[in-house]
Amino acid sequence: MPDPFAPYLAQHANPSGPGDHRPTALQIIKDDDAWLDKVALVTGGTSGIGIETVRALHATGANTFFTARDEKKADAVIKDVKSTSPGKGSVQVIKMSMDSLESVKAAAKKFLGESGGKLNILVNNAGIMATPESKTVDGFERQFGVNHLAHFALTGLLLPALISSSRPDFNSRVVSVSSSSHRYSGIHWDNVNLMGCYDPYVAYGQSKTANIWKANYIDRVYGPKGVHALSLHPGGIWTGLQQYARPEQLAQWKADPEVTGVMKSPEQGAATSIWAACVS
Repeated sequence: MPDPFAPYLAQHANPSGPGDHRPTALQIIKDDDAWLDKVALVTGGTSGIGIETVRALHATGANTFFTARDEKKADAVIKDVKSTSPGKGSVQVIKMSMDSLESVKAAAKKFLGESGGKLNILVNNAGIMATPESKTVDGFERQFGVNHLAHFALTGLLLPALISSSRPDFNSRVVSVSSSSHRYSGIHWDNVNLMGCYDPYVAYGQSKTANIWKANYIDRVYGPKGVHALSLHPGGIWTGLQQYARPEQLAQWKADPEVTGVMKSPEQGAATSIWAACVS
C-alpha cells in the first residue's frame, strides 16, 4: 500500500514560515481525485483555515456547505470561493451559532433538507481559543461548549446521513480540528465548566482533548459501519483565533524565530484538514 504521507515529507523537512514550500489545501486537492458526487460540510467557514477548507473542497467539485453566524460574511466567502473555481460544485451557507445547541439542531435539520440527506465529509473546524470566562446559551463553559459540545451534537445529528452515504470505495469521514494544545489539560469530569478555577488555556486544552477523544470513539464504534474519524493539529497559523491572547504573549511568539519558522499560512494550515478529508 503506498504511503499517503510520502509526497509531502520532504516539503516539511525545513520549514521557514508562512508561504514556504509546504503544501496548501489546493495543492492537496490538485494531487487527488475530483469529487463530483460528494457532499461536504465545514463548520466555521468564514475565517482562518475554515475559508481555505471550503475553497479546497469546492475545488474538488463537491457540493460544499459551511456554517456561519454572520450571513453577510458568508455571502462574501461564497463570492470569493466561486471566483477561484468557477464551474465546480455548489457552495452554500447554513446559519448556525456554535454557542446554542438549539441553533445546532436547527442547522442540522436545514442541512439535511438542503443536501437531500447526503453527507460524505464533515469537517468540525470552528473554534475559539483562550477566551475570558463566559458561558454558552445552554450554560456550559464557552470553549468546551463551542469547541466540543456543539460539534458533538452536530455529528450525532448527522451520523445517519454519514452512514447511509458511505460507499466501499469511499467511506464517510468526520474530521475534527483539534490542537497540540490538548496537552494543556485532560477532561475535568467533575467540573467541565471549571467553576472557581478557570484558566483560559486549560479550558482550551480540555476542549481540544475532547475533540480527540470524540474522533477516537467515532472511528472505533462507527468505522465498521463505514464512518471513519480523524483528529488533527493544523499547525500554527496567525488567524483571529489568537485575538484573546495576552499582548505580551503574542509579542513573544512573534519575536521567537523557532515559532515564526514553523508558522503556516491559512492555505497551508487547511492542507492538513483537506488531507484528512480527501486522501485515499
